Amino acid sequence: MNTFGNFPTTRLRRLRHNNNIRQLASNTTIAPAKLILPLFIKQGNNIKQAISSMPGHYQWSIDRIAEELNEITSLGIQHVMLFGIPAIKDAVGSSALAANGVIQSAIPIIKQHASHLTIFVDVCFCEYTDHGHCGPISPHLQQDVDNDHTLELLGQQAVSLAKAGADVMTPSGAIDGMVQVIRRELDKNGFQHIPILSHAVKYASAFYGPFRDAAEGAPQFGDRRTYQMDFSRNAHDAIRECALDIQEGADMIMVKPAHTYLDVISNVKQQFKGIPLGAYQTSGEFAMLKAAAQNGWLNEKNAVQETLLAIFRAGADFIVTYYAKEVAEWLKA
Repeated sequence: MNTFGNFPTTRLRRLRHNNNIRQLASNTTIAPAKLILPLFIKQGNNIKQAISSMPGHYQWSIDRIAEELNEITSLGIQHVMLFGIPAIKDAVGSSALAANGVIQSAIPIIKQHASHLTIFVDVCFCEYTDHGHCGPISPHLQQDVDNDHTLELLGQQAVSLAKAGADVMTPSGAIDGMVQVIRRELDKNGFQHIPILSHAVKYASAFYGPFRDAAEGAPQFGDRRTYQMDFSRNAHDAIRECALDIQEGADMIMVKPAHTYLDVISNVKQQFKGIPLGAYQTSGEFAMLKAAAQNGWLNEKNAVQETLLAIFRAGADFIVTYYAKEVAEWLKA
């Protein structure tokens, strides 16, 4: 017996007849509550510096961040992820640990102006080191990050950010053992309630270029393939990375980038169904869509919604995206 029905009795177009019915029958939807907007905070005064490779995005100084927060609030956005650009960089990224560091200083101001926002903070050193890598360089391995020394610093950075009022830690450096150390140091200092969103599956991708412009953190030598995942390897590495981070105490996990790794998102979700899964629609993914739209090569709204829905459909529970404001505007309209 055919359980799927036959034409003309069964007509699938009946559930596509108008927008209300299409929405009702949809099992994948986009909502501002499921989107996280990255923000770039730069040390200094009176800064609203346009990021040329990311139209509509800016580096903000703390004294002007209220302008962006007012717009975010009006659009119903509930989550932001902060990246800092310090005034001084050094070999170990010491400004990332300072109580008066750029992000540590920004968090209370953001809380004051937009108390409803969940503040995710990047726990990494690439924005703070003068060489652009995600930790101090090993004295024994040429042009490579000293993994275990970096772990010590990540623990200190996480505690400093927690004391400033951060809501969620998001370690992104792909340093082995980072979740375990951050969890241990947070718990030891009374921050057992703060969750960790690990960038567990982070590929050494070509799609980070505009972000590195925005965060002023491009590597000055070598590359990050010694610690970020190789996209030419088998997908089983993603499962191992997630399993390790969950075992170490990650409360949520992330796949990054998103568009070119829909298969990985799906595989991770199937393997770890009980763990909230995020996907990062990276700066390069944003820039491609934005450039094509500005040149009239595609309909921006339709293309963005299609790509975000694909990421959700693959298994993501939430998405970090530079399109959060535009999407919120479209949904509001």
